[in-house]
This record gives sequence, C-alpha cells and structure tokens, in this order.
Amino acid sequence: MHAVGALFSMSLDAIRFAFRRPFQGREFLEQCWFITRVSMAPTLLVAIPFTVLVSFTLNILLRELGAADLSGAGAAFGAVTQIGPMVTVLIVAGAGATAMCADLGSRTIREEIDAMEVLGINPVQRLVTPRILASGLVALLLNSLVVIIGILGGYTFSVFIQDVNPGAFAAGITLLTGVPEVIISCVKAALFGLIAGLVACYRGLTITGGGAKAVGNAVNETVVYAFMALFVINVVVTAIGIRMTAH
Repeated sequence: MHAVGALFSMSLDAIRFAFRRPFQGREFLEQCWFITRVSMAPTLLVAIPFTVLVSFTLNILLRELGAADLSGAGAAFGAVTQIGPMVTVLIVAGAGATAMCADLGSRTIREEIDAMEVLGINPVQRLVTPRILASGLVALLLNSLVVIIGILGGYTFSVFIQDVNPGAFAAGITLLTGVPEVIISCVKAALFGLIAGLVACYRGLTITGGGAKAVGNAVNETVVYAFMALFVINVVVTAIGIRMTAH
C-alpha cells in the first residue's frame, strides 16, 4: 500500500509539473528520441507477424463463410482496436519502460538524484515529467505506425496471397472502423505510454540497495508491473469504448 500511495503521489506531482514553468523541453525531446530509438525496431518486428497471423486466420474464416470481400473490414477493425494497442503494450512496457527504468536506476545508485535534491532541483520536474510525456507521445505514434502496418500488411497478404479483390478490401476498411474507434485506440495508446512511464520512473527512483543487481531487479519488476497495469487498462478502456460506440 505504501508503494501504491507513493506512486500515486509521484503521478500527481508529475501532472502538476507538466503545467508549470520551466518545462524541460530539451529533456522531453531527448527522451522522445531515446524511446523511439529503443522501440522502433521491436515494433516493426512484432507488428508484421501479428498482422500476418490475424489476416491469415481471419481470411480463412471469411472464406469458409463465403464473405472474403469483408477481409478489409476485419483487417482494419483488428488493426485499430487490437493489434495496434496490443503491440504498443508489448513494446512500451518491454522496451521503452525498461530502458527508462535502467537509466534512472543507474542515476539513483550513483547518487545523482540525491545531488539534484541538494542543489534544489526537483527530480520529478526535471526527470520524471519529461519522460512520462515522451512515453505517452511515442506510444501514440507507435500505435499509429502499427495500425498503418496492419492495414497495409493485411492488404498485401489478402490481395496478393489469398486472392481477395482489391476494391472490395479497400471498400470494407471503413465498414466497421470509424473515427470513434480510431480515437479510442489513440487514447488507449497514450494511456499505455503514460502508465508505463510512471511505473518505470517510480521503480528507477526507488531502487533499494546498490549495484547492477538492484537495477536489474528494478527493471524486471517494471516489466511485470507495467504489463499488469496495461492489460487491466486495456480491458477497461475497451469495455468503455464498446459501450460508447454501441449503436
């Protein structure tokens, strides 16, 4: 309970400092590039197999039902509502959050955080807030990238391998997927990034003990806690989105 309270308190401080000057713009841009650098390759490597698997399975089912022309609707709906957010969960928690935790954890055991506090610099304002915002922005952009890869990959696989009509695929893209679904997907991705960033920063700043072992333990805990939180958030936001978009 103490850890939950401390995490909640740090979250409130980070939100408060996001609207208070001076904003650490340079740190924010550096963290955006840092998270993008460690997340881009895993995103591409995970998104393409996910796309092929979903498209292949869905098209087989639609062919059995005599509705192969609806493959575009299924590919777009799956990419926007599931593939994009799920890949974002895996990458943000598995690559981005761990890198942030390791960075802050190394600074903590070197007593750099204590030195900042002695100099009157608030670590939350200087380090945590830019990282959380950068994580949310990069997660949003990664989600958009995965959605585009999902639709293009579904088109390529369906049209050139499973002989689906290109016009029918394109016409079906907007059949089940509209602006509300895209907005919900973007909201989920941004929340995933913010929560993963919060967990990573909290564990990085609260490392107990010293040495590489303590940093490694904190990184492992970050992955577990982030996955648990993000999957719960995914279920909750998805349920709310279904209720909001129900016709």
